[in-house]
Amino acid sequence: MIPQETDVVVVGAGNAALCAALSAAETGARVLVLERAPEPEAGGNSRFTAGAIKCVYDGVDDLRRLMPDLSESEIAMTDFGEHPESRFYDDMGRQTQYRADPDLTEVLVTQSRDTMLWMRDKGVRFLPMYGRQAFKHEGRFRFWGGLTVEAHGGGPGLVAALVKAVTAVGVPILYDTRATDLLAGDDGVRGVRVRHKGRTHEIRARSVVLASGGFEANAEWRTKYLGPDWELAKVRGTRFNTGDGHRMAMDIGAMPTGNWSGCHATGWDRNAPEFGDLVVGDNFQKHSYPFGIMLNANGERFVDEGADVFSYTYAKYGREVLRQPGQFAWQIFDAKSQKFLRDEYRFRGMTRVRADTLEDLVGKLADVDAVRALETIHAFNAAVEEDRAFDPNIKDGRRTRGLAIDKTNWAQPLDEGPFEAYAVTCGITFTFGGIRITPSAEVVDTDGAVIDGLFAAGEIVGGLFYFNYPSGTGLMSGAVFGRVAGRQAGQRVLPTEHRQAG
Repeated sequence: MIPQETDVVVVGAGNAALCAALSAAETGARVLVLERAPEPEAGGNSRFTAGAIKCVYDGVDDLRRLMPDLSESEIAMTDFGEHPESRFYDDMGRQTQYRADPDLTEVLVTQSRDTMLWMRDKGVRFLPMYGRQAFKHEGRFRFWGGLTVEAHGGGPGLVAALVKAVTAVGVPILYDTRATDLLAGDDGVRGVRVRHKGRTHEIRARSVVLASGGFEANAEWRTKYLGPDWELAKVRGTRFNTGDGHRMAMDIGAMPTGNWSGCHATGWDRNAPEFGDLVVGDNFQKHSYPFGIMLNANGERFVDEGADVFSYTYAKYGREVLRQPGQFAWQIFDAKSQKFLRDEYRFRGMTRVRADTLEDLVGKLADVDAVRALETIHAFNAAVEEDRAFDPNIKDGRRTRGLAIDKTNWAQPLDEGPFEAYAVTCGITFTFGGIRITPSAEVVDTDGAVIDGLFAAGEIVGGLFYFNYPSGTGLMSGAVFGRVAGRQAGQRVLPTEHRQAG
């Protein structure tokens, strides 16, 4: 049954939306979650992620609070380091060329730790990201990139835990229910119009939270806003993120903001399906390129694979792959580097070739100039400087010298067989352009005024990410602003004297 009215409607059922629903329910408001997807495909992009979440922590004691199952043996063999607020701010500034909205960034950073503890109290379990964000080197693990924590069970586990929490507090989730329009007038937003099983319904509400994702699954919008060839990219996540929330909000005057020509895009298996596969999850991704080299169809390198740890380059290198002839590249590794490959390289469905010699390997690289590829590999091998030790856990400064594009860290000659190569194309995760919100998650119109009754969180929010993205920040942003949006939306239902600021 589609109710005719409620207090708060949340559009979407991913991480940001479910955090908004939980937060709104804490105020005592009646909350309803609308999910466009059928239940088997529900959960938005959150369900397709590996569950990595970037948050502030000042040392192992903070991690113990967040992960009470952390054992003494894990602590003894691990350098967890710290990720203070200052470093989170630095990452956001550096990765976005200092364009990230400072007010939104402050909310993201300063509320990240408390939001993670709040999620833990709601039933979300967290674990250290061994194997993907720390390598055992000289008998000890060392975390890097400011990314230490993941949700138990990855993205699917995160969504399942949040759905369980939402259901436990009596918040219904309506699946197969697509919000099509906001009910708005001179007094602001007062509900939504939806389509369910071929019928149109109107749901009246005091507040609406838009947490409906980006527009990456909309090929027309990708080409319109991101540019030529973006219709050729694979979509890493859900097929339902087509920009409905953006359109609805802008139809009533919401201000578009942020990097509308930018997106999060990575190396993704060349022969992956058009949209994400929940069975495969994130195993089509290929993030270990810092320990090898990448060649395009011309047999040439086109990026510095060792510019930084993958956490700071992977979200922009998908665009670089899309720019190559044929929109693909091959990642190449020798026997020395294969032990550092992440788990997704062991997935059976990947596009991989293997050979005992480089001559045989380049001959197996589909659609690549094999002669030029072999020349490139030999030139790379000859340019590696051997005066520094290889260390996978830090930017080790082990580099090449004299190439058109030098590799500045983790450079090792590709000289030990057997050799492996993996074909990748561009996989788009989410788009950066969105709608403007205040630090209280209120949607702002094109005149700079708050649209009464309308809030937003998650990938629909513009102004946080430009050009690039610090790994794990998307889920953190969704949780932080989802919690803020839900609290603010729910408090509008309360008598004025009971409302809280912020």
